[in-house]
Formats: sequence, C-alpha cells, structure tokens
Amino acid sequence: MTERERAELLALLEARFETHPQRHPDLAWATVSKRLDTRPDALLSLWKMEASGGEPDVIGVDLASGIISFGDCAAESPAGRRILCYDRAALDARKEALPHSSAFDVAAEMGVALMTEAQYRILQTLGQFDLKTSSWIATPPDVRALGGALFCDRRYGRVFVYHNGAQSYYAARGFRGVLVV
Repeated sequence: MTERERAELLALLEARFETHPQRHPDLAWATVSKRLDTRPDALLSLWKMEASGGEPDVIGVDLASGIISFGDCAAESPAGRRILCYDRAALDARKEALPHSSAFDVAAEMGVALMTEAQYRILQTLGQFDLKTSSWIATPPDVRALGGALFCDRRYGRVFVYHNGAQSYYAARGFRGVLVV
C-alpha cells in the first residue's frame, strides 16, 4: 500500500466507524487508530476486505485485552468474494465447472478468517445482512469431515444456518471475513 492508499483507507474506516456507532458503543476511533498503528499488516488485510466489497467496520472489542475485531459489514455478502466453493479440498475434488477459488483460499490471501457462526450471529445483531445473499462460515471439523460446509443468511427476520456440500458454489454466496487486531 502506498502512503496515500493508507491515508484514504484510514479516512474511509473512520467515516464508517462514525456513521455506525451502534456497531461499537463506548469505543472511540482514537482507540481503534492506536491499535491499528501497532499492526501495520492489518491495514493491508482491511484494504483487501474493502477492495472486494466487504465494507469492514469494528464489530467487537475486548475491553480487557484491547483486541478489536473487524468484520465485513456490507449489506450483502461481498460481491468480490462470491462464486467460491468452501475450501481447497472441495475445489480439488471438483472435476468440472470449477469456481475460480475457494472461500478459505481467498480468506488466507487476504489475511482474514471466515466468520464463525457465533460471530455471524453477533454481526446480525448490529444490522440486517445477507437478505438476498448467503455467506460461508467456518464449519466444525466433524461436519467438514462428512463433506459438508455451513453457510448463513437472514430471511423472514431470522438468521438461518444451513448446510451444503463443500464443493458447491453459487453466484449469490460468498463469505464474510473477520480480522482480529
């Protein structure tokens, strides 16, 4: 990232932070900025989240440790991270009609993790997300070992967790990332 890109990203993140105070009550931007100063690598991950349509914002803070969690807060699953199967094993198992990558591979390239079910449910308390799309979430090993993977969305005023074959992919399914700083 250039210094200009860094400054633009920080200004964008601060503006989003100030626009959505319900996502992080009792937290000041100065605290977030100070934390980001200790992790310059995190800015590159946040820039990648933003560039792929994630609209990252602070979604959690541990006041005791100072750890801050950023999550994708775009209304729908990030547009730049869709049409992905779940992980590398699922991608390698496909014989035809290959997606361009997997959610886990893209997340690793970005330096983020897929949201867990608990993180996704917390996100949904901060707004209404995935009303038209769905998002892969981190899947427990026992489910993955059986060939499945989990995804979530919000319909009818409720958050739903579903399963699908990990090899599947859809135009309206991406993933939401989380970055802990």
